[in-house]
Amino acid sequence: MLVVKALVCLGGLGLVFSVVLAVAHTRLAVKVSEKHQRLVEALPGVNCGACGFAGCEAYAVELANNEEAEPNLCTVGGQETADKISEILGVEVKVKEQMVARLRCQGGKAETSERFTYLGIANCSAANLVALGNKSCTYGCLGFGDCVEVCPFDAIKMGDNGLPVIDEEKCTACGKCVAACTKNILELLPKVQKVYVTCNSPRKPKEVRAVCKVGCIACKICEKNCPYDAIHVVDNLARIDYEKCENCGICVHKCPTHCIVEIEKKRPKAMIGTKCTGCEECKAVCPVKDTITGEPGEQHVVDLKKCIGCALCYKTCKYDAITIAFALGYKEKVA
Repeated sequence: MLVVKALVCLGGLGLVFSVVLAVAHTRLAVKVSEKHQRLVEALPGVNCGACGFAGCEAYAVELANNEEAEPNLCTVGGQETADKISEILGVEVKVKEQMVARLRCQGGKAETSERFTYLGIANCSAANLVALGNKSCTYGCLGFGDCVEVCPFDAIKMGDNGLPVIDEEKCTACGKCVAACTKNILELLPKVQKVYVTCNSPRKPKEVRAVCKVGCIACKICEKNCPYDAIHVVDNLARIDYEKCENCGICVHKCPTHCIVEIEKKRPKAMIGTKCTGCEECKAVCPVKDTITGEPGEQHVVDLKKCIGCALCYKTCKYDAITIAFALGYKEKVA
């Protein structure tokens, strides 16, 4: 009998609370505007945070209620989402330059060694607390995959060499891996930027050589050879000015430690046509010796095996005699 009374009592209380909650929901519910609802539907719903807000819902609230809010912060949705937002808000929306995460380290298992054996918690944050990690280079990737764990798009995998590998087709530039990296060696770069420096160590050249085969040794060869004044060595580390960089790849070709890399696998090649007057200006600017050959006044020839596709000859030629073929590997200047 007591059990029955207890059940009736609890059931009654449950009913009362349900009614109270239903009334509270009806009376206190925040009314959502049609504009807000349409914006929520227009956004991709991945809640990556790349826009700087907690998620798509929060960004939709901002767009709906703040006329000063930037309508082009969703890089994940691309132009399709931008067009929908443009229609809803009645303003022109241009997608921001697409970004992608890049790793500024090549010091994997084959390129650097360990100072000691780490047996603690298998994540970079914990390992870094122990004498800045077990790697010989204290500025390099520790390889425990904190970035992999936080990536909401499955865009990062750990490679066989103990370094994260980023799938740029999946990467949305949400920045979560950048925030999670305890060594600050992940950064967001414009997707069109194909050339970048994969070292983060400000150590002196002798110290870098002692701990890593592919670290920057501040030799300034890249700086001396860059035709666009886009790369300089600052604090023992080569740094690229991405506003000036044309992705010509000369620094990649010249770097003795190969710490400057290019994401593009195919480079363009220069080909000289019959309009060539043999002025030899192309030969003068070519950074690779004996790539362009020919006698003065005669049509010149490009050795395609030696050509690195920097396009300097193409930009120098006054007679439109040079064509860049096969793949476009440099960034066009906007007039």
